Amino acid sequence: MFFADPELDEYEIQRFAGDELEDDFNNTSWTLEGRLGALEAVYTGAYTDRDTDQTVDYADYLFIGQYLPYYICDGSVTYPGADAPSGTCQAPDGFVRSTTETQIFTHELRFNTPSEYRLRATFGAFYSDMELTERNDFTYTTGFDQIDLFGQQGFPPNFPFTTGFASDPGPFPPGVIFRNDIKRTDEQLGFFGEVNFDLIPDTLTLTFGTRYYDIEVDFEGGANSSFCNSSGVDENAFGTDISDLYNGDGEFTFRGTCDLSRQITYTQGQSIADIQAIDPDLTDAQAAQIFNALSAPDTASTDGFIFKGNVSWTPTDGVLLYATYSEGFRPGLLNRPGGAQGPDGFTVPFAIDTDEVTNYEIGWKTNLFDNQLQFNGNAFFVEVDRLQTTIFDPSITNLFFSDNAANAEIYGVEGDFILAPSAVPGLTVAGAFSVLETEITDVLTPTGDVVSGSELAFAPNFQGNLRARYEWSLNTEMTAHVMPQVVYSGSSRSDIIEINAAPVDSYTTVGLTAGVATDRWSAEIFGENLNNTYGELANNFVFDRERVLVIRPRTVGVRVSVRY
Repeated sequence: MFFADPELDEYEIQRFAGDELEDDFNNTSWTLEGRLGALEAVYTGAYTDRDTDQTVDYADYLFIGQYLPYYICDGSVTYPGADAPSGTCQAPDGFVRSTTETQIFTHELRFNTPSEYRLRATFGAFYSDMELTERNDFTYTTGFDQIDLFGQQGFPPNFPFTTGFASDPGPFPPGVIFRNDIKRTDEQLGFFGEVNFDLIPDTLTLTFGTRYYDIEVDFEGGANSSFCNSSGVDENAFGTDISDLYNGDGEFTFRGTCDLSRQITYTQGQSIADIQAIDPDLTDAQAAQIFNALSAPDTASTDGFIFKGNVSWTPTDGVLLYATYSEGFRPGLLNRPGGAQGPDGFTVPFAIDTDEVTNYEIGWKTNLFDNQLQFNGNAFFVEVDRLQTTIFDPSITNLFFSDNAANAEIYGVEGDFILAPSAVPGLTVAGAFSVLETEITDVLTPTGDVVSGSELAFAPNFQGNLRARYEWSLNTEMTAHVMPQVVYSGSSRSDIIEINAAPVDSYTTVGLTAGVATDRWSAEIFGENLNNTYGELANNFVFDRERVLVIRPRTVGVRVSVRY
């Protein structure tokens, strides 16, 4: 377990179930090179097959889960407020047993014209097909075999929905009172091309490129629970039949009731008034959700073009200046709780759109002072449109969902250098830095979760590192070296969603290595994080409790290698 709880001592966390992960994968790739006349042709393909079996402690749900008393308590439990808490609850030793299977095929065919021509081109096509299946069993070991609910010992077996994909026909294992069982497929097809033209040979080069993309993301399966099963019947209520929601057939079965007679299948073309006339007990929000679900898409699909352009200028040997315009995107996806009604008229979208970045950049690559100094860097401005993010806000829905939450801007300067002064043979000094200014400029999710003017997540204003290495000869066969280094990362925050955000503190680490080497062997003593700083890499506040990922504490060791 790599998270720590900052309310406890350093490197400590409370867990009530053992966290385990078994991760197996096979990755195979292949390349075929050849020529078609003057064209250089390269085909590459890859296949990845990855399976994981994992157990995750679920006690963090204690801090946010409004339904937790249903799982581990023996009756009606009230929360602090007008009435004091009441009821007897069992140990919070819930866990999630997770099984995933991922398969990815990729293919790319690329052609290059001769590199010695003033006009050069690269063009080709790309195809990717991914299938991810994931089954998560939410288990409470001290649950229903020990708790008398409504005069009945335990619940009847739970089974998955039968309208679409299910990796296991059921029943769920004992103690499993909620199961997410999904299949996601991503299919991507792209065509790309780039043209380079030496306007002035060896001095000024123009580049133009484009990519066409066509992407389709599908979502099947179900999220089913034991809600209402205290009646002795598997009600299949208050879950999400994802296959029914996203099959595009214009029909939708309402699951938000324990009354099986009200789990009615509605059809596209029925108005909200028609839906409420069929079931007068529906709330306005439920009727609206059914009406919206009848028009839910089959897939999250998108296609379009992105472009890039570049000007590279070499005014003299050892100096290259450039200016770049480029575009990028991430594909959209489907939401499990699509159509859920939030406050202020907000509705969880069924499918979110791509988010897009537009990058404006100027930069330099230099070798100066007779190649004693290499200094590269760039300054950039990035516009982010329809930024995708994941939200967990129980005031909207007690499930994670994604949305195009905001527009944002990023200003930055970054660079790196290597200095090898001829006056001090054997000495090299290297470093790098990054300066960022980020801001959310427009809020698109109208819930108050995102605040205009706030910073983006995991974007420290300054990061930098500095390293010096000095080598010298001990004799004709052996050299020695010493290398100190320092790394600094500024503070940031963990999320753009205010209720999920936590601070990520700044940190500085110091390291040192020293050793000797010959042509055949080397030995080195190293020390990492010698100042033993409790450096925070990330933070997570999704469950109203900070979970901090920290860097490795002070580590000292020896490395020995032999060449033969």
